[in-house]
Amino acid sequence: MSPSRTLLLVSLGTMLLSGCANQLPQRSEHEERVERRLIDHRLLIDIGQPAVLELPKRRVRILEQKSFEATVYEVSRRYDRYTPYQPWREIYEIPLGALAVVAGVGANLLNVVALGNLPDSATRGWFDYGFAGLNPALNTESNSRSQQNLALLDERLLEARTEYSNLPWAERPVQIQAGTQQHEMFTDRNGVLHLNLLDSPLADQDLGQIASLRLRVEDPHDDSRAEALLLVGRDLRGKLGEAHRLIYEDLEGGDVAQWVERVRRLAELGLEEEASELELGLIELTRNDPQLQQELIQRLREEAGRSVTEPHSD
Repeated sequence: MSPSRTLLLVSLGTMLLSGCANQLPQRSEHEERVERRLIDHRLLIDIGQPAVLELPKRRVRILEQKSFEATVYEVSRRYDRYTPYQPWREIYEIPLGALAVVAGVGANLLNVVALGNLPDSATRGWFDYGFAGLNPALNTESNSRSQQNLALLDERLLEARTEYSNLPWAERPVQIQAGTQQHEMFTDRNGVLHLNLLDSPLADQDLGQIASLRLRVEDPHDDSRAEALLLVGRDLRGKLGEAHRLIYEDLEGGDVAQWVERVRRLAELGLEEEASELELGLIELTRNDPQLQQELIQRLREEAGRSVTEPHSD
């Protein structure tokens, strides 16, 4: 066999084995992409009003403010799509291709009668599918197993703007310095620190000589920080020790008269919220003894001047 004939047969065999990809219509997609660059990051502590703490409770709101340089791009991508060649599919594509060619002939004859009103998918579509099926080096189009390659990527600048965010410092630590001692507390999900001088950890130290509380927050990612000074009024400092004893000393060891006196004294100190909380706690404590509870309510009304609502029975 001559070398030229051998080369021809080898080329033909290679073509039959490798085949050709069946090109599909290109696919395009468009989207907007936003790139943000942090310009400024600040933490703000709002200690509320008045600036001097005259009651033991205070809600301190902490905010995290960020500003960004936002650049908006329109991104367009175009993909070349194709059906990869698989030789074994020719087993069924060749006979189906022959049937498609016959159907195409019939459709074109019918189109003559229909005065050319049949759609191209019937007249040309059958031929396209049929000839692709008859070609042993080409598979018919298949969207289900199509593949694609990126053919073109185009990015166009739409706009550049400055964006701002104002978010709560949610569930994050706050350092509180009281005199020489430092405590750590956490904000709630809304970025609010519920400060209470009659509750731990601040109640664990003597605040009678502490004229101010220094609040500090810091973001370890970029060292952004903020500080605020909350002054503690002289009158409040004089009440804290007595108020703490009235609220937290053993209740079960006292009698009704002592309970009523503790509620009355808290109200007299100007700590109405704490007096109401103690009052409710005592009523709950006596819920299993209706006679004792009724006596407590009666004496709260008569001796402490409290407007006590009768608890609802279950």
